[in-house]
Amino acid sequence: MSNIQSPESIVQRQDYLDQLESEAIYIMREVAGQFERPALLFSGGKDSITLVRLAQKAFAPGKIPFPLVHIDTGHNFPEATQYRDWLANEVGAKLIVRQVEDTIKAKGLKEQTGKNATRNWLQTFTLLDTIEEFEFDACIGGARRDEEKARAKERIFSFRDEFGQWDPKRQRPELWNLFNGKISKGENVRCFPISNWTELDVWSYIEREKIPLPSIYFSHQREMILRDGNLLANADFIFKDENDVIVTKTVRFRTVGDMTCTAAVESYADTIEKVVNEIKATRISERGETRIDDQQTEAAMEDRKKGGYF
Repeated sequence: MSNIQSPESIVQRQDYLDQLESEAIYIMREVAGQFERPALLFSGGKDSITLVRLAQKAFAPGKIPFPLVHIDTGHNFPEATQYRDWLANEVGAKLIVRQVEDTIKAKGLKEQTGKNATRNWLQTFTLLDTIEEFEFDACIGGARRDEEKARAKERIFSFRDEFGQWDPKRQRPELWNLFNGKISKGENVRCFPISNWTELDVWSYIEREKIPLPSIYFSHQREMILRDGNLLANADFIFKDENDVIVTKTVRFRTVGDMTCTAAVESYADTIEKVVNEIKATRISERGETRIDDQQTEAAMEDRKKGGYF
């Protein structure tokens, strides 16, 4: 089957991306207008990179009026953290990085051990401490409703109580694109400008805007741990048991998270165009295929969100 698109379909796609971009820019400006101390949660992943481009467009010719905040587990992909530093400098944005390891030491938190041990669950403590430290009243995130079931329950302005907790039953209606950002002291809101986007939309937008990405999003050879059908990047801090097999594979990553729980997919897609065609052919969500922590229980993400997760 040919991948050649008709001129009409290309125009329709551009119009649709324009609509998504316009909605996201409107939400960005609403956040800046309604809150005193917003921040943009930035991981170095494609969704947060897209948010930075949207923020640039929303506030041009001025600079982005809020900091980029990264909660670093210490087990992130080096390609992503290097890109994070480069992009913050490139766009002239303030970058705030807080380490999960510092929180573990300060609070005496207990890390997981053994197979599939990850610090991903501990990010919540560091995030809530960072929100309190800087008194952020809104945090912009790159969550999309097609990622995972719990994400679909979010409003665009997702209310969190004074303990940073999310209750899906206490979310506010959002009729006619009216967003209620009124909160009391100590409460905050998570804001999701690309909530109505899909993975394909994000990639199509990146392709249109010619946005550079970390190299791990594209096909490359890497030494991997083959575990229970998943391919994990081989790193010293990842626990290995006798059933794990070390292999060299040609892979790419659909999502960028903590290395201990983010699996790769075998792929020869080494350009944005090839990645877009690959995504069009898949029927499995990126988190469903590559985030091991989300595969542990049906309600894994929802449980974390109720506790204050992104």
